[in-house]
Amino acid sequence: MKEAPHLHDGTAPPSGDMSAHEFRRFGYELIDWISDYFERIEDLPVLSQINPGDLKAQLPSSAPQKGEPMATIIADVDRLIVPALTHWSHPSFFAYFATSTSAPGIFGELLSAAFDNKAMLWRTSPASTELEEVTLDWLRQMMGLDPGYTGIIYDTASVSSMHAIAAAREGVEQRIREEGMSGRTDLPLLRVYVSEQSHSSIEKGVITLGLGQRGLRKIPTDAEFRMNARALAEAIEEDKSQGMVPFCVVATVGTTSTSSIDPVKEIAPICEKHAMWLHVDAAYAGSAAVVPELRYILAGCERADSVAVNPHKWLFTPFDLSVLYCRHMDLLRRAFSLVPEYLRTPEQERVRNGSDYGIQLGRRFRALKLWMIIRYFGHEGLASRIREHCRLAKLFTSWVEESPDWELMAPVPLSLVCFRACPQVDVVDEESRNARWDALNEEVMHAVNRTGKAFLSHTRLNDKLTLRLSIGNIRTAERHIRQVWELLNEKLAKLR
Repeated sequence: MKEAPHLHDGTAPPSGDMSAHEFRRFGYELIDWISDYFERIEDLPVLSQINPGDLKAQLPSSAPQKGEPMATIIADVDRLIVPALTHWSHPSFFAYFATSTSAPGIFGELLSAAFDNKAMLWRTSPASTELEEVTLDWLRQMMGLDPGYTGIIYDTASVSSMHAIAAAREGVEQRIREEGMSGRTDLPLLRVYVSEQSHSSIEKGVITLGLGQRGLRKIPTDAEFRMNARALAEAIEEDKSQGMVPFCVVATVGTTSTSSIDPVKEIAPICEKHAMWLHVDAAYAGSAAVVPELRYILAGCERADSVAVNPHKWLFTPFDLSVLYCRHMDLLRRAFSLVPEYLRTPEQERVRNGSDYGIQLGRRFRALKLWMIIRYFGHEGLASRIREHCRLAKLFTSWVEESPDWELMAPVPLSLVCFRACPQVDVVDEESRNARWDALNEEVMHAVNRTGKAFLSHTRLNDKLTLRLSIGNIRTAERHIRQVWELLNEKLAKLR
């Protein structure tokens, strides 16, 4: 078949897509560009150095009337986009929960974009549907979860956890799917329980599902920022005595502020006593269970109804990919399945159609990238990388503990270190001293971030401003944490 004439400047042809020749040419160029990007990423500032509005000011106010050369577009990625990026793949990105993509994951995304499957039904994407089932069962086994769980992929843990709560609500048998919640006088207040350290997405999910903030009760935590199981039991009994219906507890394995691990083994029997759904938000820490000696973090999950884990956080998977493991797929399906005539297929009773288990109809072919990552690194390769991140966190922790100018603010079960500067200051009372330390730590953090050599974030623990150093990037090595430790001490020396 004769190929259309090539437009060697990369301009779009009068009709149809880019020619095969041009696609190859710019495809090779972009792969080279990405490879160069990873090789030079340490020369770039981790945190974008632009000011709000800088990028918008450089962009045209309206779209081009005629197509532009691909070479010009790629050049503008360098000129405009890269300076406006905060580089999450930088090995010195230590803020929030440090994450990173990986080469096999990028290849998986490339193929997924090319296939452009909408995996709403088995028929519309048999490969996506069946590969998802197999890959998630691989991951389940790697994490040591029992065969009672079935996995399904969503985009983020916010959505995974919201779907788990929706399934739990369906199990209350209050005809909420059919009759809704508003305007009903026969519906008692339904309650969800979380710890004070739980992720804000749980509260958002409760709001979205119509349960309201009044339907969420936050349970105090212990000295290590873990849910207090006794306080949970007392809260449930109190609410039941007032006519409320406690129906779901969300425990966290790897809280956002401190990576603390709620005592799931103690929480599970409380849920069983009251016939409540137990969901475990293991978005960050769940991946660590692929390391055999770290599987203890999921102790008690054999009694949970659902578990959420994000491979895009600590399994080097390009954002986004969150997994919900659920024991009651029938309730999840009951909560969301709606099959109009145009979606009915002859095989629908013999297959799993992904759109029956969530708010989305169309679903991306996300399983492909995770499948490629697991195959490329293998279970041992993934475990060794996570194990190394935990070693680096312990090393950094030792430096904090040995220094008279710094203190540890929370235990370090995995690869997140919470700490703060606490040098001697010329104040007597504790309140003034803590206020001075709060201001000093914030100044140190911003000073480090302004260098572009590292990026840290913060939280508040026991009402004290606390710095967070999260290690989770596939490219992070010991030299990177040594560099940030030197930066922290250098900035502290100048500001104290």
